[in-house]
Amino acid sequence: MSYDQIAKLEVLNAVRGITSQAELNEFKDMIARFFANKAQKAIDALWDEGAINEDTIEAWGKEHMRTPYRYAANRS
Repeated sequence: MSYDQIAKLEVLNAVRGITSQAELNEFKDMIARFFANKAQKAIDALWDEGAINEDTIEAWGKEHMRTPYRYAANRS
């Protein structure tokens, strides 16, 4: 069994005990904190390796990465 399959089973077992909206919200917050922590560790590692710095972060803040909408051109 792969790790992702094991993880899915563990999550299913964990959610069996959720009995209210408050518990569901707490579970969702816990999962969000878990992934936020992983992202922070990855960013810290990039910083420590010198792959990113203050200038990089400043540049990210000025980037415009959204796909332009072409709704008007594609209307029939």
